[in-house]
Amino acid sequence: MLRGMAETGHREEPERLEFLDGVRETAPAEWNALVGEDSPFLEWEWLASLEESGAVGASEGWLPKPLVAREAGRLVAAVPLYVKGHSEGEFVFDWSWAEAAQRAGIDYYPKLLVGVPFTPVTGARLLTAPGVDRQRWLPRLARALRELCDANRLSGVHVNFCRDDERRALEAEGFLARLGFQYHWGRDGEASFEDYLGRLRSKRRNQVRRERRDITRQGITVEIRVGDAIPDELFGPMFQIYLSTVTSNPWGRQYLNEAFFELLRARFRHRLCFLVARQAGEVVAGTLNVQKNDALYGRYWGAFESLRNLHFEVCYYAGIEHCIESGLDRFEPGAGGHYKQLRGFDARPTWSCHYLTDPRLAEAVGRFLAAERAEAGDAIEWYLDHSAFKRGGERPTGVGSGSRLELP
Repeated sequence: MLRGMAETGHREEPERLEFLDGVRETAPAEWNALVGEDSPFLEWEWLASLEESGAVGASEGWLPKPLVAREAGRLVAAVPLYVKGHSEGEFVFDWSWAEAAQRAGIDYYPKLLVGVPFTPVTGARLLTAPGVDRQRWLPRLARALRELCDANRLSGVHVNFCRDDERRALEAEGFLARLGFQYHWGRDGEASFEDYLGRLRSKRRNQVRRERRDITRQGITVEIRVGDAIPDELFGPMFQIYLSTVTSNPWGRQYLNEAFFELLRARFRHRLCFLVARQAGEVVAGTLNVQKNDALYGRYWGAFESLRNLHFEVCYYAGIEHCIESGLDRFEPGAGGHYKQLRGFDARPTWSCHYLTDPRLAEAVGRFLAAERAEAGDAIEWYLDHSAFKRGGERPTGVGSGSRLELP
């Protein structure tokens, strides 16, 4: 389906670039050697499980076509690449771009997407093996993506939630940078949950205590199971918990299936952290989290009953407490939700990069992103000035509302 990138195009560079039909065509150890200590969602076990379960594939509008480079048979670089037939499950929203393209008679789909399906977590997108010259490979991979897009006459390639060194390399190849933000918690010397409460402004501290007391009064307890301590029998309920959120919200989309959860049980359990809420011994809610190095990542939440403040306890407070007790320094609970900021999750920037082949669309998007970057930067400053934590000198700044994207 994709063509034009069988080799680097530089005579002095003997490495060859090729497409695979999925990460599962590589050996787990060789793919994970490229990931190293980076995001757990880049690991072979996560990506291959999405492929094998059918959560991603041509029929789902997520055709996996990872771009890989080998040198003397060794995998030295790779890009988690997908051919997309829509913009679902990306968390960097480009619906207005697609609408503008349609008005101008430009085919926006299919497009190329570099990232992890359904997972708004920053991580490496241009992967390189240990020992290779990463600064040499970054521009080559960025150039390969641009040339691939041009050769196949696609509307564009989008690199979501990338790292700063990748952003710089992509911008040098004509990609447009997009600034967003999420709410993350970071340890600041806390040795206990009380220390966390002590960092909060009094209004927020009293709010957290009130919401946790409410959980206790309802007879709800939260248990935390990590890695091998997760019993097999919890994976079925956790899938049903995931479905409960999908079915109870009008914006809900079921991206995952039971087969994916079974594959996680078999091959990814060592990275999982389940927070399970019980009432009278019965499971009423829970979250599926992923844990690696010093970070906890909140992924999927759901509840079988609507109980007061249950969401805040299971998704935020119990997670913060687990991080403090387990020596984790960072908690990323997922995209969106200004209510996270009220509970000690401060605004942190995220970046994506976008290359668009049609000059009119690129010009319009470039103007849009310049304005959006200014607004996002102001919003981050405002949220930091109004942090739930005790800090001095609040200085609010204006946050704009964006604008309709129009092509010249």
